[in-house]
Amino acid sequence: MSGKIRYSLVKITLTFVYSQYLLYFWAMRKIIHIDMDAFFASIEQRDNVEYRGKPLAVGYPGARGVVAAASYEARQYGVRSAMASKTALRKCPHLIFVMPRFDVYKSVSRQIMEIFHEYTDLVEPLSLDEAFLDVTENYKQMASATQIAQEIKRKITETVGLTASAGVSFNKFLAKIASDYKKPNGLFVVEPHFAEQFVETLAIEQFYGVGKVTAERMHQLGIKTGADLKQWSEQGLVSNFGKAGHIYYLNARAIDDRPVEWQRIRKSVSSETTFVSDMNTYEDLLPELENVARDVIAYVEKKKFKGRTVSLKIKYADFKIISRSKTFPVYISDFETLMNAGSELLKLVDLTPKVRLIGIGIKNHEEEVGWSGDTQLRIRFKEDEETG
Repeated sequence: MSGKIRYSLVKITLTFVYSQYLLYFWAMRKIIHIDMDAFFASIEQRDNVEYRGKPLAVGYPGARGVVAAASYEARQYGVRSAMASKTALRKCPHLIFVMPRFDVYKSVSRQIMEIFHEYTDLVEPLSLDEAFLDVTENYKQMASATQIAQEIKRKITETVGLTASAGVSFNKFLAKIASDYKKPNGLFVVEPHFAEQFVETLAIEQFYGVGKVTAERMHQLGIKTGADLKQWSEQGLVSNFGKAGHIYYLNARAIDDRPVEWQRIRKSVSSETTFVSDMNTYEDLLPELENVARDVIAYVEKKKFKGRTVSLKIKYADFKIISRSKTFPVYISDFETLMNAGSELLKLVDLTPKVRLIGIGIKNHEEEVGWSGDTQLRIRFKEDEETG
């Protein structure tokens, strides 16, 4: 046996042993993911009897309006969040539109988070309507995470009059997928002995962190299910998807060692690049903007970051910084939306002076979101100076 073959066999053996060790070790954890069912729309139906049982959308029905949330009755007609209002009305002519009430949504969210903290302080909110909980050790000293999830679901219904879906497993990746498995008002458990088999049956779009753009790239490579993904080597995935390839390799084997992070929600994500030579034409700057926008969307897909405000940053050759931003009524989660917003903002920038840096980011400012006739909302301007 050649040294190269022996090395390969040793590497495969060590990888298998490591994966089994991680699977055993992290199986000791008890993770719950709670996801509210059609949160905004369900609150509107709860508070208005005439909306119940009818297709409803939260958003603005005007020509340039966008659906922020859709009830399950509306989803039966193909209406989805982030869809243009005119498209939604074409799919469902009797669709009811209601203006959003973010103050109410945030108040209900706080009530739900208080219920979570009755069981553990290891709560990681992902948005107003979903969170991870690590209940391995919990205040109620309950041995069963499934029982805790059942109790939480019942308390949410009793307290705020809404339903939630729950996923229970030994890591965040599996718990997140499980919560979506039997929506609405569902509860699904992925146990350690069933985990790898379960992942193999999933469509690649169901993987936590695989967005539309990444899924399309995977389809082009023949990766359509978890079983397909598992056939790829780690090196092959990394070469095609960068650092995310390492995560995909582990997830295909039901491995996810991320802890539940109880710190505050991240408020923004951004990327920027400084040029070797200054430039000042739209045509030269646009490819640079595309590069940093892809970095931002990669993070958004990986971390499921949610934000509605796109910010463009420009630093001139004299180190003066300006920013332009635009807030949307829905979360920005794909490259096309981010790039369209960024290129639109770039057109508002004075390109007479030379530019040495460009950056783009997405911010999560719930309090800044609101409707005022046109759902494209506000474009913000800010200028300041930087001397370093």
